[in-house]
Amino acid sequence: MRLTLVIPTYNEAENLPLLAETLFALPLPDLRLLVVDDASPDGTGQIAEGLNERWPGRVRVLHRPGKLGLGTAYIQGFRLAMEEADAVGQMDADFSHPPAKVVELVTALETCDLAIGSRYVPGGSLDERWPFWRRWLSGFGNAYARVILGLPVRDATGGFRLWRREALERLPLERVRSNGYVFQVEMAYLAYLHGLRIREIPIHFADRRWGQSKMNLRIQIEAAYRVWLLLRQYADLRHRRVAHQVRSSSR
Repeated sequence: MRLTLVIPTYNEAENLPLLAETLFALPLPDLRLLVVDDASPDGTGQIAEGLNERWPGRVRVLHRPGKLGLGTAYIQGFRLAMEEADAVGQMDADFSHPPAKVVELVTALETCDLAIGSRYVPGGSLDERWPFWRRWLSGFGNAYARVILGLPVRDATGGFRLWRREALERLPLERVRSNGYVFQVEMAYLAYLHGLRIREIPIHFADRRWGQSKMNLRIQIEAAYRVWLLLRQYADLRHRRVAHQVRSSSR
């Protein structure tokens, strides 16, 4: 299976080389990386270009003119990755997502359309160094999105995912509007509305090793607000799914 991992970056110069080395050591000979860099002032984009010299043909870099947001980084990355990959992955560059779990997600993708590395299924966990308020905020954010949208996904905000290319091609990416971390919720909601087969694989979510977190109050407020907007934005798809379920149950 040809897998391309899309990795958005902004000031990840310390993390990216070690992450690439760790990923390319996995038993996945057809793994490729697509780094989407938002003009990182610490030179992450140039470092990413250098990685292709060490692993020729396995690292591609999309240089963007500025800090344009997580959502647009992934959408642009998805479109490029789908040109050549059988599966497209999402992953943070800061080692919060355990690289070794990529192999398990690839295996899971044999029986589903979307495999999610989940903190909130049995066996999943959060960094034990997180303070109580951060654990509470993370758990509440997931519960908030699940209840409002009716999502049967335990980790709706998680960004460690693998998609089958043909499943990702079914989604109306041109309609996606979220550009912060609520982008993950919107994509999970689209997967659910389109009837994709979703599996969650337990992971341990670690705090970043180096660099600064991109999370801030503005992003959190956007996430809470955008979840409600998704109901209206995709009302047509929600009604279509309900109608399909009614027809199926009446047969």
